[in-house]
Amino acid sequence: MSVLSSPGALAVWADTSRAGLLDRSPDQRQYVFSYAPNADSPYAQVSLTMPVRLESWLSREIHPVFQMNLPEGALLEAIRRAIAKLAGNDDLTVLRVTGGNQIGRNRYALPEAPSPGIVETRESLDELLSYPDTDELFHTLITKYALRSGVSGVQPKVLLEAADRGTATIGAYIVKSWGSEYPCLAANEFFCMSAVKRAGLPVPEFYLSDNGGLFVMKRFDVANDGRPLGFEEICSLQALGTAQKYNSTYERVAKSIKDFVSPEFTQKAREQLFASLVLSCIMRNGDAHLKNFGILYDHPGAAVRLAPVYDVVTTVAYIPKDVPALALAGTKKWWPRKILEQFAIAHLALPIGKISHIINETSEAVADTRNALSEYSNDHPEFQDIGARMLSAWETGLSDFHKSGFICDQ
Repeated sequence: MSVLSSPGALAVWADTSRAGLLDRSPDQRQYVFSYAPNADSPYAQVSLTMPVRLESWLSREIHPVFQMNLPEGALLEAIRRAIAKLAGNDDLTVLRVTGGNQIGRNRYALPEAPSPGIVETRESLDELLSYPDTDELFHTLITKYALRSGVSGVQPKVLLEAADRGTATIGAYIVKSWGSEYPCLAANEFFCMSAVKRAGLPVPEFYLSDNGGLFVMKRFDVANDGRPLGFEEICSLQALGTAQKYNSTYERVAKSIKDFVSPEFTQKAREQLFASLVLSCIMRNGDAHLKNFGILYDHPGAAVRLAPVYDVVTTVAYIPKDVPALALAGTKKWWPRKILEQFAIAHLALPIGKISHIINETSEAVADTRNALSEYSNDHPEFQDIGARMLSAWETGLSDFHKSGFICDQ
């Protein structure tokens, strides 16, 4: 099926290659993506799940790979307020206005536009981290960058470019704040990510602003030379939309790794998935859903690897009875060590010695990070309540993992 360009159609670009056209079907019941007749295969491929072909790709909802970066929460509301009167606020319109700055290789523009580029401004990373009033600063950043930020997630965030600390090099960053319902979320994420880094897992470069108001993370989907890398969330790879990000299992995540990660990176990816799952259990991160795992590649046809670990927080600090985001062994609960070991053996093909090593490394990393978390909490009264809840959750998680009678101890 193919469609002629309608007033709401979008040209989709994969890096510098014009890939095709995204539109609604004439009866408005489906979204239609058609590759351009001269699309450069496989370089113009918009997703590993959507190879270049003559037949159009149809979807009742906007295709998962295009839906992947649709803003959510506060960022979406800011965008809709800015564009609703003039352009409408449907998904295609939101993609159009944010389309020049997206996570991953895909970009969006009007069909007649020569390219999806935008005029980018520059910030100073040092100034972002040291600005005294981060509420005022983030409001300014939302106003300035909302229409340039194609990034998902309920947490308020924007995409921008900034001069790296102490250099003239320009880097691409994600800047996050929080809403009133999740106080001190930036500091929460900073210490959780610090534990992940201490455990030896790959993480993006990240910072906490001096007053704890902003979490700043360097984008890992941009190469050192500025080229966009291919990035796809496991949610998209499983052909699920954003609303279904909790409707899966960690067993299926393991299968997605087997299906999409290149053989030379599979073992490392399996170890990373297991370590991140153990860390989520210890630190009580109930938001490790399908959109918080992803893959990276230089371009379609190149080697595929698991993306670095990102978006890790102690959610029980805000939702005391929170549970894991995805099911494992048929349940959503903070599983005992034995269940995780069985998962690692059956679904990740990890040897018992490696499983034991990962559990020890991750446990030690969380235990070692407690001191920094406690010191920060003592020095920042506004964080003491959340810090105390995090420490309590971590202690419970560590205790659960050091009870006797586990597979690797036998």
